[in-house]
Amino acid sequence: MTTRPAKHSLTLHGHRTSVSLEPSFWDAFRSIATEQGETVNALAARIDAGREGDEGLASAIRVFVLQHYRSK
Repeated sequence: MTTRPAKHSLTLHGHRTSVSLEPSFWDAFRSIATEQGETVNALAARIDAGREGDEGLASAIRVFVLQHYRSK
């Protein structure tokens, strides 16, 4: 299994952007979106809206995934 980040396109607030995450994070992110009844784009938009300062979207998604599984 590769651990190199894979780039995927997302649509946030009507604009296309790309995010690079490791495959394990993409898998976990998709699972969380499904679990919460959201699309990946909607969940990414929610995370994007909560970012502070100069935190990158990919970093914010990784932290979100980590916090999600730590809280279980």
